[in-house]
Parts: sequence; C-alpha cells; structure tokens
Amino acid sequence: MGSAQVNRILKANEYSHTFLRSPASHGVLGFHSNMLPSNHPCEDRRSSATCLPGRGGVLFGVFDGHAGPACAHAINQRLFYYVTVAMLPLRTLRELESAVEEERAVPPMLEWHKYPQDHTGLDGSAISFQSLRNYWQERLEDGEEGEESGEDEDDRVTSALVSAFRRLDYDLSVEAQVHLRASLPGEGLPFSSPLRVALSGSTACVIHVSNGVLHVANLGDSRAILGVQEADGSWTAVSLTNDHNAENPDELQRILGEHPSSEQRTVVRHDRLLGLLLPFRAFGDVRFKWKAEMLSRVYETRPDVLSAVNEAVRTLPPHYLTPPYLSAEPEVTRHLIRPADKFVVLATDGLWELMHRQRVVQLVGEQLAGLQQQRPIVPSEDMTLGGLQRLLLERRGRVLSVLEDQNAATHLLRHTLGDDGYGAVAPNRLAKMLSLPTDLARRYRDDITITVVHLSEL
Repeated sequence: MGSAQVNRILKANEYSHTFLRSPASHGVLGFHSNMLPSNHPCEDRRSSATCLPGRGGVLFGVFDGHAGPACAHAINQRLFYYVTVAMLPLRTLRELESAVEEERAVPPMLEWHKYPQDHTGLDGSAISFQSLRNYWQERLEDGEEGEESGEDEDDRVTSALVSAFRRLDYDLSVEAQVHLRASLPGEGLPFSSPLRVALSGSTACVIHVSNGVLHVANLGDSRAILGVQEADGSWTAVSLTNDHNAENPDELQRILGEHPSSEQRTVVRHDRLLGLLLPFRAFGDVRFKWKAEMLSRVYETRPDVLSAVNEAVRTLPPHYLTPPYLSAEPEVTRHLIRPADKFVVLATDGLWELMHRQRVVQLVGEQLAGLQQQRPIVPSEDMTLGGLQRLLLERRGRVLSVLEDQNAATHLLRHTLGDDGYGAVAPNRLAKMLSLPTDLARRYRDDITITVVHLSEL
C-alpha cells in the first residue's frame, strides 16, 4: 500500500471547521475531527453543532455503539435536540409550540457542523419529533425556569444535560414498547426501527461550551481530555471524564449498591455487567433495563425481531433478577476555561485502548506548536543572513513531523496506528494496519472517532 493510498484511507472521514471570533463561538476557535471504522458497518458516530436560540452554546459528541450501530445512529441525530430543549427558556418553548400548533415552520434549533457523509438532523420520523415535542410540552406544563428555581447558570446546564440524556433514553424505551405492540411478526425490522434502536446500545460523551465554561456529560467509556500548556511550554493531560466500567472502583460500588447482597457475585462477572456488557452506563440496551417478563415475551413471541439483531441480544441475560442494571444518567463535570487550556480531545475508547492520554495531548500540542511555527518569520533589524538561515532550518526541523496532517485528529490516527515505539511513524506498520481485512482489523482495534476542539479563553 503506497503513501497516497494510506492518506486516502486515513483522510476519508476527516473534517474541520473554524468558528468566526464572536460571542457566538463561546470561546471555541474551531475543531478537527476524523473517524476510522473497524466494524462493518461502523458503530461509532460523531456530532457537532451550535445551539441557535436561548443562551446558546456549542456542542460536540462522540457515540460508541454496540450490538449494531442503530442506537448510536439515533442518539447522534436526536440527543442535541433534547439538550437544546432542556436548556431553552420557557418563552422560546412557547414560541416553538405555537409554530407547531399553527402549522408554521418551526425555527431551527441547531446549526450542524458536519462532514457531508455524516447524517444530520432528526431521523425524519414522526415518532422522533412527537417524542421531542412531548418533552418540551412537559417542560411547559412544569413551568419552572432555572432562574426561578434558584439554580445558577452552571447548575442549570448540568441539570439540563442530565435531564436530556435520561429523557431521550426513556423515549427510546417507550417508542420500542409501542412499536412492539403495534407491529406484526414478519413485518421485518428496518435499520431505524425503534426496536432495533432500543435493543442495541451506545455510550455517549458530550461537550457543551458556553461563555468560556465547559461542561462534559459522559455515559460509558469514551473520554474527554484537556490539553494544558504549562508556563515552560510543556503539555499536561487533564481528564474531564471517568470511565464507567469495572476499572472504576466508585462505579463498581455504585452498581453493587443498587442490587441486593444476594447478587453481589453476579451483577458484575469477568469485569462485565451480568458477565456481558463492558460499559456500566449506556443508551438503549433495554435487555439490561426492561422487566424480565417483557423481555421474555419478546424472546418467545418475536423470532423476527431476534433474527434481525445482534446474536448477543437474543437471550435473557443470566441472573437477571432486579432490573434495571444499566443507567443512562450521565456524569457531568464542569471546567472554567483558562488561558493555559488549549484544546480538548474527545474520543471513543478505540483511541484510549491504544494510546495513553499524556501521549495524545503531547502529539496534539506539538502539532499545534509546529503549525504555529509555519507563520511568516519577521526578522529583527540586526539579524544576519546566517542567523536567519539558522532560524529557518530550526523551524523546518520542528514542522517536518507535523506538516503531513493539518488535521489534529488525523495526526493522532496516524501516530496511533503507525507508532514505531520511539514516537515516530513507521510507514510499513501504518500501511499494514490500514490494509487489514474487516474481520481481522476488529482483533487489533475498535472503531476510532476523534474530535479535537481548539479553545480560546474569552
């Protein structure tokens, strides 16, 4: 495989976007993103958008699907709308409701920033829109604004993120139950079927940036890592998320504490939920949430459903006694962006399984510094020709390693797959990793999705 073919594969899904410097950018300069599938079809998804009405903000998300891509696909299309509805002032929601009632055009909630091949917007189904509308109608009925309830801005964002995640997961479950009752055996199960969505699952890691404050809502084992440039120019990686799996003692205790002592040996087995699922929090995966009677009914009466979904989903989990076992409540962290905070790397676990967070931040930081070195040199009045030549040679050495990729996410992918063990890329290793057939590639790596968000303090 030649270098041109390597670059074609590596850059097939890369995307970058620069924000105009204005209050609407909320302290985000721009972002670089890329995806490299391992599964066929790819089970990862990514999103980025600006919230248009209300106080606004910029949203970024990565979604790692399992038992098929259907849930990750639905979350990718729908979650940001739920987040926006959860944050909007009630007067804006009233305007939305009036527009729908009077059959006027509903003003756009989001401006998507997406690679052309990525799917955007609501999935087009009336069910999705009706569920979202029910959500804002309930907010209007409750009639409690964050300001009136005594919440400050940060608490309001946190509670809105938690509410949006929980509500969308609830709606996925209800939509699947309605579909189960209304559909007939033998009808088939299209890709966007509510049942297929709910029986598959997805982790989610979402960043919300507004007025220089960063909130991260995480569900599962994708991560957000902050790249901080110290006073001496060195780089430090700061974790903004915790993994929700058996390697996190707090998460393990949370799960065990939610079930009777008689289940202590069976809730988590072989570091997996009920011996089956690695993440302890996720969207969908109703086989870890619905009552046993309902699941048994699906398994017994709907062979058409089971034949259409992943094999892992086709039987009741062992020791399924006190559901739900799986949570869709995100863990939210808040961070005030400082001058030293230069970027956030948001990525699915496919990246973190292969590279340590410090190395990830180091690579992005060095690339950032290298690209900055390409700016025109303005020599001082007393600089000699020899001095200028030395300066140019130094700069050339610094930027050679980063010029290949202007996109930081692609730069990370190249180093992740082609690392020679000494910090450089071995072209042969990179070519070999990219030419593995699908069934073999899965043994070496997962789908990898990376978004690097470049920050500026306000």
